[in-house]
Amino acid sequence: MENVIGKSIKERRLEHKYSQQALADKIGVTHASISYWENGVNIPNVLDVWKIADVLNISIDELVGRT
Repeated sequence: MENVIGKSIKERRLEHKYSQQALADKIGVTHASISYWENGVNIPNVLDVWKIADVLNISIDELVGRT
């Protein structure tokens, strides 16, 4: 299965010029969590998806690839 959410997180994070640590700090997770999500090792839970979308100023649908 393609890692749509991980790619989306990374693309948007870089657009905002956030490091993995900066994004992690904003949503209250470790930088390792961000790395795992971006690399498809794991996926964020629903609450984290909500926080990520808010911080990156996108809809949850857009974040998960539902356009």
